[in-house]
Amino acid sequence: MSEGAYQRLWESSHVTLQELLDQEQPLLEPVPDRERQSFQYRLASLYLHYLGLLRGFNTVYDQMVQPQKRRLLRRLLDGVAGRVLELKDELVRADLCENPCLDRVLQDLKLTPADLEVPIPKYFLLEQSTAVRERRLILAEILSRLEPESSQKSFIGMHRTEAILLVQKAERARQGRLRATFMREIRRDEEQDRRIREDGWHKFSQCQAAITIQKVWKGYLQRKRTQQDRRTEMEFIGMLPSPNQVEHLSIISQACLWEDVRRLRQVEKEEEFRAAMVKAHDSLAETEGPDMKEKMKEQIRQWFIECHDLTGRFPDYPDASSGGSYSIFADKTPEQVRMELEMQVQENKKKEQEKRKEKGKDEKKKKKKKGKEEKSKKGEVDAVLQVLPSKCIPMISAGHEEYLNTWKNRCESIHPSQNYDSETLREEKRKEVELEIRIQVDELMRQELRNLRLVVDKEEERPLRAPKKTPGKKSGKKKEKDLTPNRSVESLYEELVISGLLRKSESVALKDYVGDFLYLGSALSLAKKLPMPSLFDIRQNVALYAVLRLGSPDIHAMAPLIRSILLVGPSGMGKKMLVKAVCTETGANLFDLSPDNLLGKYPGRNGAQMMVHIVFKVARLLQPSVIWIGNAEKNFYKRIPKEDREMDPKRIKKDLTKALRLLTPGDRVMLIGTTSRPQLADIRGLCRVYERILFMPRPDYASRYVLWKRMIEARGVQPTQHLDISALAKVSDGYTPGHILQAIQSVLTERRFLQLSKRPLVASEFLGQLAKLDPVYREEEESLKDWYFKTPLGKKSMKHRMDQLEAEEAKLAKEKKKRK
Repeated sequence: MSEGAYQRLWESSHVTLQELLDQEQPLLEPVPDRERQSFQYRLASLYLHYLGLLRGFNTVYDQMVQPQKRRLLRRLLDGVAGRVLELKDELVRADLCENPCLDRVLQDLKLTPADLEVPIPKYFLLEQSTAVRERRLILAEILSRLEPESSQKSFIGMHRTEAILLVQKAERARQGRLRATFMREIRRDEEQDRRIREDGWHKFSQCQAAITIQKVWKGYLQRKRTQQDRRTEMEFIGMLPSPNQVEHLSIISQACLWEDVRRLRQVEKEEEFRAAMVKAHDSLAETEGPDMKEKMKEQIRQWFIECHDLTGRFPDYPDASSGGSYSIFADKTPEQVRMELEMQVQENKKKEQEKRKEKGKDEKKKKKKKGKEEKSKKGEVDAVLQVLPSKCIPMISAGHEEYLNTWKNRCESIHPSQNYDSETLREEKRKEVELEIRIQVDELMRQELRNLRLVVDKEEERPLRAPKKTPGKKSGKKKEKDLTPNRSVESLYEELVISGLLRKSESVALKDYVGDFLYLGSALSLAKKLPMPSLFDIRQNVALYAVLRLGSPDIHAMAPLIRSILLVGPSGMGKKMLVKAVCTETGANLFDLSPDNLLGKYPGRNGAQMMVHIVFKVARLLQPSVIWIGNAEKNFYKRIPKEDREMDPKRIKKDLTKALRLLTPGDRVMLIGTTSRPQLADIRGLCRVYERILFMPRPDYASRYVLWKRMIEARGVQPTQHLDISALAKVSDGYTPGHILQAIQSVLTERRFLQLSKRPLVASEFLGQLAKLDPVYREEEESLKDWYFKTPLGKKSMKHRMDQLEAEEAKLAKEKKKRK
């Protein structure tokens, strides 16, 4: 895509953004619970539109070269990502489910499941690639020092005679195999000659021979045409891959090359822009700074005089924390300030008169309120659905206004230069210089005000006016006591690596967790069946709850705070893979606090406290960070089994809960637990620590089909017509992605790969390997479902479903009575 194409995409994205901002205000109005479905539909529609907008802004920001536009795009991108997370939270609250069914909304908006894919901003890894690379080098260096020299493989020497005998034995075996192959071919040729002699020679005339050859040749051509037509038809309907994959790959590689070139240009233009920013700041401070200073002084002195004339006293000077004199003269002329002062004097007089009249009215209102409260307690009030106020909308609106005022109507040539705009830069820097000079002027004018009070009014010095604080509890949380004040981050990092609590994460992309969309979610709901999340839903939830939040500090600060996630599902569902994918997509550190990994580490009563403190301290300082706890149920055992008593799995329970509470918006640290046996844990303690619980059931047919296809292709084998993937997907019901991967690895060995040209792959080859594996039985999955519906969100969901069924039964009963 050219620069003009990205410019057009930016413009169209702002048209969509304007439409979405117009739809935001009606959502703030409360909606009765009986209109829950329409409310959910509006939320889902808005969520899908914001996802598309996020995708567009991500593409434009990644490839736009102009530095000032990129700064605006970055704010918009973060704001839209934060709004997507807010809407996801609202959908969960409205639908009482972690994976609301959006198939009906997709169909109505004429979108595909690909439009539901959560785009991960590319700048997450690009902007911190240097830091991630340095961290990996440090980790590799520490791990290399830990490897003892004795661990290096020592090769046992062999005597020369033994080596010669071994080579001779191998050579004789090779010659014997060649001789056997040669003799087999001779015997086959002799057998053919014998059969020809026995049958005799068939003599053909010239005409008969020609007809026979034509018949064979025409049959061959027709079969080839039919096969080609069938392949073309199958490619057209998407049942077979395109043969032009080589050309397709070359086009993609060329496009990626151009993207890398544009990123290099971004770096060059950014360096130029930063140099121009410093130059413009110095120039404005030197040329316009003195004039600004004098104008501010005259303006403030005029304010002093007018306040003294109206009130008889000099005013209180605003404190620096409230903005200083900027809070008085922001976007106002001296005449407007004078008018405001006069209005304030008149309003103060009116307020004194009104206070006396309102005293009598307040008593009457209190009596009325008490009566209303009593009525509301007696009568049942309908539940109300309402969207919470957004933190992201003001930021998005401000960015959209800046685009409309600065960039929308700007005429650019067909091939616009990607240099910075000097006029816009000077306007921005002029405001910065003005603020810096105002701070200096405020200090001078405060001293001048003190002198005026002493000389004119002969007053004692009054304290500066500070912003009013609302009475109540003290804001802010208690800070954690630092147990390692004299330790550097580097030493703590090395200690965690040595003890095995900080590990090197494998590189796994989130898109490698393959699975298909749940196409019948709404249909199942209408049929009074509870739809289970598909692998596609699980991947999207992990992207929303973990990747988007950990990738950017701005998004994390704006989005609803989520500190912890619990992945619940049978073994083989890819829970560890998702943890590694989160670390890969965000460049996060991986800390391992699994009970099995803590055996013998940091012993004693204070050891667990020190260990958790060091882990969370390093995780905060080197964020983003993921703290993984495998077999998370062990930390909350109801009864500790005999085999686990030695490791004392519950020893970090209290310290872990305290450390999690201290995480605030902006701390990009996330606890991710994985478990396949949550029934063994105390559900209250588990749900108190883990804020989001994602249930991972067995894959459905659509996901199994995609898994078989993608995993076989990943082994370098292109599926043919001989391989019935649909049959494999049906037969493998109850098996997890881990089981499918094991079966494919067992069948597609190197030897079998070499035989593919002569003997194509068929579905029956995988059945034997699947039969050797134990599937996830329905009893095990039903046990996990029963546990999930005991969680807080699961209870709400089940209660809501029961209420719906009761309401429908009541309606049917009324209709029957009317008919009778």
